[in-house]
Amino acid sequence: MPKKLPEYNASSLADIAFMLLIFFLVTTTMDSDRGISRMLPPPVPPDQKQNDDQKIKERNVFVVLINKNDQLLVENKPMDISNLKEAAKEFIENPSHKDNLPEFKEVEVPFFGLYPVSKQIISLQNDRGTSYGIYIQAQNELAAAYNELRNELALRKFGKRFDELDEDHQKAVKKIYPQRISEAEPKNYGGGK
Repeated sequence: MPKKLPEYNASSLADIAFMLLIFFLVTTTMDSDRGISRMLPPPVPPDQKQNDDQKIKERNVFVVLINKNDQLLVENKPMDISNLKEAAKEFIENPSHKDNLPEFKEVEVPFFGLYPVSKQIISLQNDRGTSYGIYIQAQNELAAAYNELRNELALRKFGKRFDELDEDHQKAVKKIYPQRISEAEPKNYGGGK
């Protein structure tokens, strides 16, 4: 008669595997702060829809196009991504009040009084074949332009960096430099991809 092998009780094996699974789920960290920080504007009520008198003038729009070859066309001129932030700052601020750059509107701003605020809007549009890397890089450069302008104003007015200001002072600075980045749906400009 062949020798009988001893049997092992495998019922606790499932419990051990389940506990290991829970251990790894609990101890694993996940980066959830990736992506672009953007607040979508609230929907416009039907009674406040834009009429013909409220059309945005061309001089108030800074157009940034990115093609499928990751090349930038800014205000109908080719531009390297490394120059985008400075060009955007010049457009947003319009320090010389040039006629081809945005108009200003006098706005009552806390801590500043009546202040000229630019009517600027940055329009970003990319091709469907644009790489994600250049898209994010363009977003970062545009956001950096606003951040630098806000920081410079905070240092001039309050002697502190923008991120060191209290909430009320930050709101006032944001009212002078509101971040207006309009993103249009990607197009197939160059075909392909």
